[in-house]
Amino acid sequence: MKLAKFFTLLVSLSLLCGCERMGPSERFALPSSAGQLAADKEYKTTTQVSLQQADQSQSMAEAANRKILRNGELTLEVASPADTERKITTIADALGGFVVTSESKQHDTGDPAKQYLEVNLVIRVPAAQFQTAFDQILSTGSRVIQQKKTGQDVTEEFIDLEARIKTQNALELQFLEIMKQATKVPDALEVQRQIAEVRTEIEKLEGRKRFLENRATLSTITVSLQSPAAIAVNTSSFRRSVREAVGDGVDLTIAIILFLIRFVIVIIPIFLLLILPIGLLVRFFWRRTGTRTSLWSRALKTNSPPVPSDEPGDSQPG
Repeated sequence: MKLAKFFTLLVSLSLLCGCERMGPSERFALPSSAGQLAADKEYKTTTQVSLQQADQSQSMAEAANRKILRNGELTLEVASPADTERKITTIADALGGFVVTSESKQHDTGDPAKQYLEVNLVIRVPAAQFQTAFDQILSTGSRVIQQKKTGQDVTEEFIDLEARIKTQNALELQFLEIMKQATKVPDALEVQRQIAEVRTEIEKLEGRKRFLENRATLSTITVSLQSPAAIAVNTSSFRRSVREAVGDGVDLTIAIILFLIRFVIVIIPIFLLLILPIGLLVRFFWRRTGTRTSLWSRALKTNSPPVPSDEPGDSQPG
């Protein structure tokens, strides 16, 4: 019994000594597991944040590589279209753009006080400066009559063009290899015709690609500048109205007299050359017919043949 107690005490002392020799990490296994869980959680959080940042970076890169055609239209009312035109040209030059066309048109309304000038401009600016240029041009007008902005995303078409160009280039290389192996003239001519068609298609696709690149790189803004519309002020008085009425009456009388003079001048040649000869011919035939009728009437009344008339042109009836 005593031996068993001694053995139990010896085992307990051995366990206590072993615990003292253990390090802090070995003594607390559970806290070590909790630290591992925290580390795993931190790793997962860091990994998730890194993936989100990568997705955002990729989205920003895709947005930067997108091909968007931006266009703007502005109709402004300005005090001096010529001065505003120079300001818009300065804005375009400062933002790295340029003026494509500039057209001035003077509208004549019949009244010198109501004439106004219209200036039409077409400018091209870098796509990154489109909004800045649009806002600065918009601020030059005293009144905005019309404004319009449009955007067209042609990224898919641009990517499709690049893929088709690569395919056509590969096809051209294949035809060139076949051309080297052609031994007969008809085969060589047929391959050469195919190469020409492929080259034409490549140039067509590359031309479209360059057009989209140019339109996406430089945005277009169309600006129309107009002078303020003149305000008509009614300053007429009674005397002025009377003078205008008298003037209108005189003008109408003169117009009627001139019409009658023109009518007479026009109708005299017509009367002399057309109406008068026709009237004389009708009168001649009418008198001749009347004379014959009177002779036959007398003959029928007296039962004797008609006496020839002394008038020239009459003949004795048979």
